[in-house]
Amino acid sequence: MLLTLAGGTLFFPGLFALCSWALRRWGPEWTCTDRVMISTRLVSSVQAVLATGSGIVIIRSCNDVATGSS
Repeated sequence: MLLTLAGGTLFFPGLFALCSWALRRWGPEWTCTDRVMISTRLVSSVQAVLATGSGIVIIRSCNDVATGSS
């Protein structure tokens, strides 16, 4: 559990920094606000896809999701 927390703590800010850096190189005419907004939306989209995938795995692996029994 702690390893997953540490991984997420590094992954999402790292993804944001990578997106901001890439947008600065690919779109030099964009303002800093534009780059931050696009990077934030991209990171939020990745987080939403991963959360949806986790929910699907949990729903498919449990017989009764409400009580959490397998």
